[in-house]
Amino acid sequence: MRTRTRLAYGLGATLLSAAAVLSAPGSAFGANLLTNGGFEAGTPAGWSCGGGLGSVVSSPVHGGAKALAGAASASDNAKCTQTVAVQPNTAYTLSAWVRGSYVYLGVTGGASTWTPSATAYTKLTVSFTTGASQTSAEVYLNGWYGQGTYYADDVTLEGPGGGADTVAPSTPGSLTSTGKTSSSVSLAWTASTDNVGVTGYDVYQGADKVATSTTTGATVAGLNAGTAYTFSVRARDLAGNTSAASNAVSVTTGSGTTPTGFKQAAPYLYLGWGNPPSATTVMNATGAKWFTMAFILSSGGCNAAWDGQRPLTGGADQSTINAVRAAGGDIVPSIGGWSGNKLGPNCTSAAALAGAYQQVINAYGLKAIDVDIENTDEFENAVVQDRILGALKIVKQNNPGLKTILTFGTATSGPTSWGNRLIDQAKALGADIDVFTIMPFDFGNASTDMYASTVSATEGLKTKLRSTFGWDDSTAYAHIGISGMNGVSDTQETTTVQNWTDIRNWANSHHIARLAFWSVNRDRGCAGGGLQESCSGIAQNDWQFTSITAGFTG
Repeated sequence: MRTRTRLAYGLGATLLSAAAVLSAPGSAFGANLLTNGGFEAGTPAGWSCGGGLGSVVSSPVHGGAKALAGAASASDNAKCTQTVAVQPNTAYTLSAWVRGSYVYLGVTGGASTWTPSATAYTKLTVSFTTGASQTSAEVYLNGWYGQGTYYADDVTLEGPGGGADTVAPSTPGSLTSTGKTSSSVSLAWTASTDNVGVTGYDVYQGADKVATSTTTGATVAGLNAGTAYTFSVRARDLAGNTSAASNAVSVTTGSGTTPTGFKQAAPYLYLGWGNPPSATTVMNATGAKWFTMAFILSSGGCNAAWDGQRPLTGGADQSTINAVRAAGGDIVPSIGGWSGNKLGPNCTSAAALAGAYQQVINAYGLKAIDVDIENTDEFENAVVQDRILGALKIVKQNNPGLKTILTFGTATSGPTSWGNRLIDQAKALGADIDVFTIMPFDFGNASTDMYASTVSATEGLKTKLRSTFGWDDSTAYAHIGISGMNGVSDTQETTTVQNWTDIRNWANSHHIARLAFWSVNRDRGCAGGGLQESCSGIAQNDWQFTSITAGFTG
C-alpha cells in the first residue's frame, strides 16, 4: 500500500480571486453601503442569519457567481440582517433581486416590501428616510414559515454613508486585462488604500457598473464576440466614499470560434490501493467514459510494469481495461507519479525511454499517454525532463494520432520555475505536447480557496503557454488540463463538491482540453475522516466527483 503524496508547491503564492459578474450592464454609478451585497465572498460575511439557516450557493444566481439561500422552515423564517452606518434626515433606497415564495425586504422598524411568489429573480425596492437622530439602520431579508428556501442576490443600499469618514480611497492602479474569451474579459489591478479600509471595488464598462469585487480581480461575462470594450475600476469604503476611476483599459473579445480537438474527462483509477471500485460500476452510475489508470513504473531497468510489479498484459489491469472498453470507454495510462522506481531516471536515453513507452502503447493500442512528472528524480531534474520530452517526441512521430499529456505540479499563480523550464524545453525540443496538465492542490495551506487557486493557477499556465508558443488565449486553453484532488488533500485543503462543480463549469466555459482528479478510489464520502485512500474525507455521495467530471465537454 502506498500513499499518494504530492509536493507542496508555491507556499505563500499570491491568489487572484476572480469575481463573476452580471451578464448585462447594471445601474449607473452609486455607492452601495452594504458589505457583500452580491455574496461573492462565498460566505454570508457581513450578514447575520438566524438559526444558521443562511448560506451562499452557486445556483440559482441573479448576477455574479453566488447568491444567498435562506432555508425557511416551519419554525424559522431564515431572516438575514446587516447593520450599516447612515446619516440622519437622509433618503435611502434599498433593493434586492429575490426568488421564492413570500420573500421580504425591509428596514427594521421602518419600510418594507415583499413578493408572494417569484419563480424567477424579481427586483424588490423600498425607499426610506432616516430619523432626525438616526445614525444606523438594520436592513433585512427573510422568507416565511413553511414556505421553503428563498434566494437573494445583488442587494444594495444606496445613499451617503454615516459617520465622520469623508476620505475617499486612493485610486486603483495598473488596471490590465489578464485574459479573455469570446464572451468574457478578466481584469486585475493593484489595491487601493483608505484611512479606514477599502471594502470593495466597482468595475465599469464605459459608464455602466457591471461588477463588484472584494478582491483585486474580476471577470466580466456576457459580452459579445469580436467586440471592443473599455473598462475602469473605482474603490469604495464602508462610508460609501468612492475613489477616482482607474486608468481605462480597452479589450476586444475573442472571435467566438471554439477550438476543436482532443477533449478528455478522465479521473484517476488506481488498482494498487484504496479498495479500487469496479470501473464499469462507476461508469454505469456516472456516465464516465475515460479513466486515467495509475501508475506505470520500472520493473527493473527500462522495462514497464504496473506499479513496477504487475505485468502489462494478462493481469487485473488489462482485465479492467478490457471491461472499460467493452462498456464503451477507454483509458489513458499515467506513467510516473510521485513515488516509486520510475522509467525516466532508469532509461538511459530518450530513445530507450521511448521504447519503454512503446511497450505500453503496443500492449493496449492507446489513443493517448500521460507522463505524470513529479519529485526531484524527474520533475526537478533537467536531464530527465529533457529525456522525457525527447521520448514523447519520438513516440508521437512513430504513432500518428497519439495524444501526449504532461502532468506536473503548480503554484497558485501558475507554473513554478521547474514547470516553466519544462514548457520552455517542450518548445525548444519540438516535443509537440498536446496537453499540459497542472495539479492545483497541496499548496500547503488548509484554508486555501480551491476554486480561486485553481483558476489562478490555470490562468498562470495559460499566460506561460501564450508567451512561449505565441498562441492566443483560446489556443492556449485548448492545450491545458486540470487534475485536482477531491475532498481533503495531503495538506488538508478541501475541494468541496461545489468547488469541483465550479471548476468543471469554468473548464467548460474556457474550453480546456482535459479534466481529471485524484481519485475515483477516494470518490466516496467519509465526513470528517481526513486524508484517506478509499474516501474523500468529506460528506458526499458515492462517485459524485466522477459524475461532475463526466459533465466536462471542453
